[in-house]
Amino acid sequence: AFTNNLLWVVFFTAGTVGLGLLFAILVDRVKYESAAKSIIFMPMAVSFVGAGVVWKFMYNYKPASADQIGLLNQILVIFGFEPKGWLLEYPLNNFALIVVGLWIWTGYCMVILSAAYKGIPKELIEAGQVDGANEWQVFRHIIVPEMRPALSMVITTMLVNVLKIFDIIYVMTNGNYRTEVIANRMYKEMFQF
Repeated sequence: AFTNNLLWVVFFTAGTVGLGLLFAILVDRVKYESAAKSIIFMPMAVSFVGAGVVWKFMYNYKPASADQIGLLNQILVIFGFEPKGWLLEYPLNNFALIVVGLWIWTGYCMVILSAAYKGIPKELIEAGQVDGANEWQVFRHIIVPEMRPALSMVITTMLVNVLKIFDIIYVMTNGNYRTEVIANRMYKEMFQF
């Protein structure tokens, strides 16, 4: 459970904050910004239990000889690959569960980081570009330092959320197949054992 929680802390936090930052900057450059942000944020409106049920169907596994009802395995079969037990095979199953968390929380990170990005004075970015900085240098030396307070708030929020992750694991695997996390273990010790 501790090892799995550590996986969640590292990959979930880095993934949500990284993707949130990427989407915040990229979506700011498109004409349909509000529609794109709404679509990315939409999974946040789904409960964790609901998301777990939906993604359990996405990951559903049947033997290769049977018709696949899981979307991801059906796609694999269409392209000539064998279906995978996304929630059965360790360590793939832990990463498959983390993807569900990423799907839910990336939109939240994007909204907060997008507000911080819009708060950066455009003159500052233009000054960097006039001085000869490329996109990466502007991002690294101007955008990230200016967004540091928002980034630390989002990272802290994601760390708190991931340390109490329970719903997704409980609904999708109940901690079976080596996917146990601390909150699920506490639940089992308290109410089952």
